[in-house]
Amino acid sequence: MPSKEKKLNGTVIVTYRCNARCTMCNRYKAPSRPEEELGLDTIRKLPKMYFTNITGGEPFIRTDLPEIVRELYRKSDRIVISTNGYFTDRIVALAREFPQVGIRISIEGLEKTNNEIRGLENGFQRGYQTLKTLREMGMKDVGFGMTVQDRNAPDLVPLYDISDEMGMEFATASLHNSFYFVESKNIIHDRPMVAKHFEDLVNKLLRSRSPKKWFRAYFNHGLINYIYGQPRLLPCDMSFDTFFIDPYGDVMPCNGTKDKEVMGNLNRQSWDELWNSPEAAAVREKVRRCDRQCWMIGSVSPAMHKYIWKPAWWVLVHKIKSLFTSKPYSMFENRICRDYRDGKVTKEELDLCSTCDLCAAASDGLSKDSRGLLSEKTGEEIVADDLARQMEKENDQRS
Repeated sequence: MPSKEKKLNGTVIVTYRCNARCTMCNRYKAPSRPEEELGLDTIRKLPKMYFTNITGGEPFIRTDLPEIVRELYRKSDRIVISTNGYFTDRIVALAREFPQVGIRISIEGLEKTNNEIRGLENGFQRGYQTLKTLREMGMKDVGFGMTVQDRNAPDLVPLYDISDEMGMEFATASLHNSFYFVESKNIIHDRPMVAKHFEDLVNKLLRSRSPKKWFRAYFNHGLINYIYGQPRLLPCDMSFDTFFIDPYGDVMPCNGTKDKEVMGNLNRQSWDELWNSPEAAAVREKVRRCDRQCWMIGSVSPAMHKYIWKPAWWVLVHKIKSLFTSKPYSMFENRICRDYRDGKVTKEELDLCSTCDLCAAASDGLSKDSRGLLSEKTGEEIVADDLARQMEKENDQRS
């Protein structure tokens, strides 16, 4: 009897073009050329997946995104699209065609904070209204995504409360540095303050009746550990059962490396050839030696499933505690939090544990041709011109 094909966890970066101006991500300054971005022929070569995240850049900048989603549903059991929620009409139209798709809209706090961080005029209202419209349509797999930092940490629990009242998912992250974000200088400055807001969220999640939220509490516990620069709570198996593919067809282990690590190129290779290549084996060796200690959902979620007994035991212990106290979790369960509080470790020592490098020039992962465009225009101008052409074409089609 032939062995059952192993399904993978995949992230498809369909574009590096982005219309937002996020303070913690410079991808908008380094867009990809539309002509070079993933085509359907390459999408068809992807392996079977149990989960696929479609992301960017801003994926809804691609006007052919419905065709990409349609093709990916032949490959994947579940699809979630990460977006800034700005292109409401396009998002709603795609959701009508694919009501089972998941939508995660990045909202970085309450209205004032979000708009300052994301740099999109009326960004909060557009994102919020998009989510509200999707819920009114009956879509179930929709929610917020928030990258927590000093500037927006006080909005963490209030934003969670909004998502909870609306019956939506609530995903969190913290600052990372990598070629994907075109950033090397992100860092949390007031760790105890940010950690305290994570602690409050963890306790709310633990007190809920949702097992899914209990495990989300564990993920946020891991974020406290991460912002203090400590080793991951779970092993990283990126490139073994999980992969990323960028707009150029380059397959990578993840989006958290300083420079782009390429296992092969799906435009030029078959999946089996790429996945079993010497280049892929070399990248896997690098992953085993990686010291970046990332804690992003793309790498943690597969690890939580694979090493389920570790988060499950943590959840069990804290659910038992929740029977006797309204605050079953304390950030001081992390030894590093106690050591910092007690003066056994300094802020400067913790800063050295982060991936922040104030002297480094951030990598961007662009192709030679995409980077060449930046000699003529800024990334913002390139994307603005592209969107203007799209709008003009859409107006012509309506008239």
